[in-house]
Amino acid sequence: MKTYNIAAIPADGIGVEVIAAGIEVLDVLAEKNGSFSFKFDHFDWGSDYYKKHGVMMPADGRDQIRNHDAIFFGAVGAPDVPDHITLWGLRLAICQPFDQYANVRPTRILPGITSPLRHVSGPELDWVIVRENSEGEYAGVGGRVHQGHPNEVATDVSMMTRSGVDRIIRFAFKLAQSRPRKLLTVVTKSNAQRHAMVMWDEIAAEVAADFPDVTWDKMLVDAMTMRMTMKPQTLDTIVATNLHADILSDLAAALAGSLGIAPTANLNPERTYPSMFEPIHGSAFDITGKGIANPIATFWTACQMLEHLGEKPAADRLMRAVERVTADPSLHTPDLGGNATTRQVTDAVIAAINGDNE
Repeated sequence: MKTYNIAAIPADGIGVEVIAAGIEVLDVLAEKNGSFSFKFDHFDWGSDYYKKHGVMMPADGRDQIRNHDAIFFGAVGAPDVPDHITLWGLRLAICQPFDQYANVRPTRILPGITSPLRHVSGPELDWVIVRENSEGEYAGVGGRVHQGHPNEVATDVSMMTRSGVDRIIRFAFKLAQSRPRKLLTVVTKSNAQRHAMVMWDEIAAEVAADFPDVTWDKMLVDAMTMRMTMKPQTLDTIVATNLHADILSDLAAALAGSLGIAPTANLNPERTYPSMFEPIHGSAFDITGKGIANPIATFWTACQMLEHLGEKPAADRLMRAVERVTADPSLHTPDLGGNATTRQVTDAVIAAINGDNE
């Protein structure tokens, strides 16, 4: 029997609750499958750790998780710790050194969930957003001088490299090629950002020549928000910069019904380092400890982790269970307009896994 070693980092807020639910479901799924198991190593890094130690994780933190098969991550952020400290101290401190350059965010309307878009019933919205996850606007290059004085200057420099852009666009073309519609949209802002974004457009055209079976087009990021809202059926696979895709994927999740159902995979496709899987809803301190956090995003994220580990049948079984549960309005948490609790949704997904004999 294969055993997968998973680094569990619940971190902050509802991350603790949903990762616990995810681990419980994954253990049940592994037992049902019978051909693999999980060994979860738990790490208490996050804002509470920062308040005690002055850092979000220990100096050798990455060395502690470097040899795990995957990282199962909750959420980062706390109301009493500046966001740039929490993000750069933990999530980005893992993503960037581990070269998890492909952030993959699938979006579709799950059974039983209603999109806020009046003209969308479900099949019209089925996307995967690929976000460049290692450089760009979040490269961390910049600084502040004359701080606090009237002549203070602050810079954040967006760093785009040919190699970085080429590999994420090539990844997106391959992903589009694997999907039934073989359709890719490249998002930039090359009318106003005339250097790096023009390079994006040029590299996209170069890479496209290697994928003649993929139909592709390009959009300016502002126009893309309108297209996502007004013509969702014209989109399938989408690739964009670190910042642009970060924003567009939150819009996508909202259009699909809730941030509480949206998953993410931070992939190092070459598998030199472990990849990290996290729901995108954030730490949500307004509902922390109330037992009403939606664990569906974490379960869907677990499906991505299973696929990455090569356990596609198990991922499919879990996704079927998720869809059976979301189809029942009585099992919708408050973010979906219902009254269900995290416990009730988790129990229902476990029951659906155990009842699935396919």
